[in-house]
Amino acid sequence: MKIRTFEYFVREAISSLRHNGLMSIASVSTVALSLLILGMFLVMVLNLNHMASTLETQVQITVYMEDALSDRDMREIGTRITKLSGVTQVMFVDKEQALVKFKDRLGEQQGLLTALGDTNPLPNSFEVKVDKPEFVKPVAQAIGQLKGVETAKYGQEVIEQLFSLTKMIRIVGLILIVFLALAALFIIANTIRITVFARRKEIGIMKYVGATDWFIRWPFMIEGMILGFGGALCAVLILSQTYSTLTEKVYESLAFLPLIPKNPFLTHISIVLLVVGAAIGALGSTISLRRFMKV
Repeated sequence: MKIRTFEYFVREAISSLRHNGLMSIASVSTVALSLLILGMFLVMVLNLNHMASTLETQVQITVYMEDALSDRDMREIGTRITKLSGVTQVMFVDKEQALVKFKDRLGEQQGLLTALGDTNPLPNSFEVKVDKPEFVKPVAQAIGQLKGVETAKYGQEVIEQLFSLTKMIRIVGLILIVFLALAALFIIANTIRITVFARRKEIGIMKYVGATDWFIRWPFMIEGMILGFGGALCAVLILSQTYSTLTEKVYESLAFLPLIPKNPFLTHISIVLLVVGAAIGALGSTISLRRFMKV
């Protein structure tokens, strides 16, 4: 395509946008709203997945021992746990250490334990780590079957609930995004259709003198892509500012929460939204022109 021809297409597209100002604003607003919601769901789902993956790597199995076991029995159990496939670390925690840790967790509420007096209700235990998250469940089940082990607990239930929540959000978000994308397509298609209808005689003359379908299509395609890209750009600016502010607040007050760093995360999300916006605009233009190109 020659540069002069491309400049002509761009001028025609901009001129059409000016003549249909209100519809153009409606199209940009609809695309912006649709892609902003898409971006919000993407950010939410990706962060939930990131949190789940981070928590998975930190999951450890706590093995509580029966009270009647001797030191020798506990050493033997510890040795057997070490030999299990996937186990990378086994640390023994006696009752006194467990009580100290429990008091630390209670913090200012340690007074709740005064009623116990000198009694220590906590059992001896092992803290077991594995090299891969998928080994947690089978290793915990294998340990639970060892003689002398009262129970083997791990935080996998939390991870599974988090993944279930992520899956639900992904499904709901996908349905909502489809409806919003269809709404954006409808608005853009109607915007282009008004322009095409107003210029139908001109299009007929152009076809009569030998203009190709693509020569006629390109100004409308560019117009639709400008509308879609403009809406996506608005969504990207709002989403980037919101996420940047959110991460700053979280790092100040909830530093332990594993959010995805804004760079280069926001760059990747922005590129996706801009491409999707331009694609929606081009598709809307194509739908509008299909009937007129057959005439």
